Amino acid sequence: MTIRGIGALVLIVDDLEKCTAFYRDTIGLKPVFNDAVSIVFQMQGTDFLLLERSAAAAQISPEAVGLQPGAQRMFLCAEAKEVDAEYQSLMAKGLTFIKPPQDQPWGRRTTYFADPEGNLWELYQILESQPAT
Repeated sequence: MTIRGIGALVLIVDDLEKCTAFYRDTIGLKPVFNDAVSIVFQMQGTDFLLLERSAAAAQISPEAVGLQPGAQRMFLCAEAKEVDAEYQSLMAKGLTFIKPPQDQPWGRRTTYFADPEGNLWELYQILESQPAT
């Protein structure tokens, strides 16, 4: 497997505005990107994202993320050299994916799976036409 390390930690939140104010104003993190459903802070080379629960459900799946309180609150993002190759290799080992690889509007090709305890992972590859974040 050619996972290159954890590139991002994504915290799934129900109140993006309140959580943004907390991490920006109280904790002192500086935003590097935001849109209508997320905000990204940079922490020593690792992206720390706040992502609205409804957007996470659309991105991964409603079943994996859950729309009720107490559901998954975070997922790990790991860079892979070739997402499609990793997808095929892990499927051959019996791993069931939540979503197959697909290009995302934020410049990454992603696929999602859960470990045996239900912890969510995103494997991603930065698309050539996009700068790395």
